[in-house]
Amino acid sequence: MIYIISGVSGIGKTTIGKLLAESLSLPFYDGDDFHSEANKTKMADGVPLDDDDRLPWLRDLSDHMLRWNAGKGAVLACSALKEMYRDVLRSEVGADALFILLHADFETVRNRLKERTGHFMNINLLASQFETLEIPAYGIHINANNSVKNILKQIMKKIDNKSEIGILGLGIMGKSLALNLARKGISLSVYNRQVPDLEVDVAKRFIQENDGLAVSGFDSLELFVESLSVPRTILLMVPAGAAVDNTIRDLKPLLNENDLIIDGGNSHFEDSIRRHTDLKNEHLNFIDMGVSGGEKGALEGPALMPAGAPKVYARVAPILNNMAARDRNNNACSGYIGPAGSGHFVKMVHNGIEYAEMQLIAEMYHFLRYYQELNPEEIASVFSTWSASGSSSFLLDITIDILRTKEGDEYLVDLILDKAAQKGTGGWSVNAALSLGRPLDTIVAAVMSRYISAMKSERVNAAGHYQSLANPINVFDHNKLKNAYQGARIINHAIGFDLLRESSIQNDWNLNLSEIARIWTSGCIIRSELMEEFVRIFNDFRSQALLHPNLVSSLLDSKGDLISFVCESLHAGCSLAVHSAALNYFLGFSSAQSPANLIQAQRDYF
Repeated sequence: MIYIISGVSGIGKTTIGKLLAESLSLPFYDGDDFHSEANKTKMADGVPLDDDDRLPWLRDLSDHMLRWNAGKGAVLACSALKEMYRDVLRSEVGADALFILLHADFETVRNRLKERTGHFMNINLLASQFETLEIPAYGIHINANNSVKNILKQIMKKIDNKSEIGILGLGIMGKSLALNLARKGISLSVYNRQVPDLEVDVAKRFIQENDGLAVSGFDSLELFVESLSVPRTILLMVPAGAAVDNTIRDLKPLLNENDLIIDGGNSHFEDSIRRHTDLKNEHLNFIDMGVSGGEKGALEGPALMPAGAPKVYARVAPILNNMAARDRNNNACSGYIGPAGSGHFVKMVHNGIEYAEMQLIAEMYHFLRYYQELNPEEIASVFSTWSASGSSSFLLDITIDILRTKEGDEYLVDLILDKAAQKGTGGWSVNAALSLGRPLDTIVAAVMSRYISAMKSERVNAAGHYQSLANPINVFDHNKLKNAYQGARIINHAIGFDLLRESSIQNDWNLNLSEIARIWTSGCIIRSELMEEFVRIFNDFRSQALLHPNLVSSLLDSKGDLISFVCESLHAGCSLAVHSAALNYFLGFSSAQSPANLIQAQRDYF
């Protein structure tokens, strides 16, 4: 193996390279020693080398690397700033070249160069080196703004043939996250239990199906744990509840002090708080992490909501940032949420908002289909117009695709039974709101709508008794319908964020609502143009979102259309659980006088 220490001049390649060579008992070579005299003179005069200068030097190094590799191997310090330069260097030895990139900010390197003497490299060339640098997506990346001892320790840990992280549980999300990391060059171990006739050789098949990726598969828990670099990092992707506790129970005897378990499932936040405490007492680390994006998001980049001790989060942040989606500024849609339990609480509320968003779209579809007599293709066209004019969202866009999909001559949506279940997080949001004493109208209505949808036989029977048939009404202006829909969405988002704000206050979590909204702008299920607006709203605003001037203006424009839509639709017999709940919440929230004084009088009376 040829270990190539790369990076800009002054980053510490020679110092680290010599120490690494000593640790590995390999010879060390400095690429600068192989430059021609003409190249050295040019750089000393402050003139950057061009590709014509570099290519003969790189080809010469490549020939030497072939000879070194035929022996013991070697450690080479070489800038290798561009991908084409790295291609030349490894042209003879191929996979036997491991690039180790040292990186730091410009000022740090510049200050080091000022202190360096006896080198032909002109300090004025540093800026051109940073401009030339193309950061590889592979190899080992090390922050050089650290002590030499720690840098060497990090490198040795990464080349000891141990995996950087392990994923336990290869269901849909686990497999997708594993592929996500492996394709980004993260060394990875995966494990899945063996259950006869149910889960057999899952890890083995995963490795066979993805041959060529740097992934090791195990069906032995002991060997899986042993394959990980110490301190270990293990991401659990198993069902919430007893399965998480049972897995942690099986893992604990195999772990060492300071090893880390991350729960990436949809666990209840109170269970996560308990697990943090239990593992801390045994000198083990725990992070509860919400993961949103579904199968495709997990594969291409999800939104991540990790919580726990800040120092523990910092340790794993580079891997999580690598895994996550990117926002419009190319920042990772992952960030520290807060203390124990807050990561899963935030994901729970995310899912609650998602429930209501899905129901709002479903209600609008139902109204257009059966009370405006549009077919699914026509409804998709209406939604496409909305998406192109300020109401774009992941959920609306996938709905457009669904409505346009046919099987034979029939629309796919007509072949699906009108029953929907709730998996737990929606109900947990309702319970959390009751515990915190905050209204959650839209999310409660969305959860209850799923429950009533499940009563299919009762609904069919009731329709026969009450003659619940659609009564088409005059065609609504589609722009007014859009205003009503968008107004209800604003209210739903505000309700969800208010629950986060109140939980932060009561639990002393210090949640950053703007940062949470930013994490939700890409990768996750509720990403939308509206979420981008909430990032800006909470950037300098700490009160209830509906009091922000931007949202006040939006709701003043849309409330009339929301009122008309709800009233006329209900009169026609069209159920609008979440639109109605949004309107009722808004009318109650914006009313200075409530009827609660009479309720208090009644309580006093009895």
